[in-house]
Amino acid sequence: MKKGDIVELKITSYAFEGKGIAKIPSSEGGEFVVFVNGAYPGDTVKAMVRKKKKSFAEATVVEILNSSDLRTEPKCKYFGTCGGCKQQDMIYEKQLEFKKAQVVESFERIGGLKDFEVEPIAGSEKTFYYRNKMEYSFSNKRWLTKEELQTEGEIKQRNFALGLHIPRIFDKVLDINQCFLQSETSNDILNRTREFFLSKGISIYNTRTHTGYLRHLVIKTGHHTGDVMVNLVTSEWNEDLMKEYAGYLLENIEGIKSIINNINYKKGSTALGDEEH
Repeated sequence: MKKGDIVELKITSYAFEGKGIAKIPSSEGGEFVVFVNGAYPGDTVKAMVRKKKKSFAEATVVEILNSSDLRTEPKCKYFGTCGGCKQQDMIYEKQLEFKKAQVVESFERIGGLKDFEVEPIAGSEKTFYYRNKMEYSFSNKRWLTKEELQTEGEIKQRNFALGLHIPRIFDKVLDINQCFLQSETSNDILNRTREFFLSKGISIYNTRTHTGYLRHLVIKTGHHTGDVMVNLVTSEWNEDLMKEYAGYLLENIEGIKSIINNINYKKGSTALGDEEH
């Protein structure tokens, strides 16, 4: 086995960070462990080897040959590409069971503890629309999905994205129009913000050249009050543009109680500012 190989694996258990575990015969005797990103116990998969070490390998699912009973249909169309959710395609009750098992394993293996009791993991009453805060990023390097790349039509807005980062890629963002983590109001703000700045032709901050205006969109929701705060993070202060943007949101969306503009002069890609308006 070497990096780049496609191998067929039977997933038998689950590891920390949500990786499936497969064990295959080792050429030196015993078993060789492969950690498979995106695989669950009970899956049989074809996987590409991404990293090969002496005692283990890491791989990523290429094709699911036989699906585990743990799987369920993910609700979000961006699942698998976006970095926002990791296990949306696993039955929620099973997620809680694996979390408990990982706690037990950590106490036993790392802490050396035995004969202790762990209560069941307390699950969330809501599995969607439960977050009170979301941070979205602007990017002039939009990540194109497989479906977009395979389309015969022209792909519009290649240089404008407002959404969530692709895992392990700091400068590319998946342009999304719906996220199930926060509220429908949050989705409305997300899409209205995109619509407004596209219509104005406003530049996006470039993380390599450190030029451009738009950096982040942060939305906070008070679950008990329903009040919403919008924080647009930019590279400079533009009073006229912010007044127009705020007026546009307030005219079209109910529940917004405050609109803030954080100015981030630093090169680091953080959704925080050095000054606030």
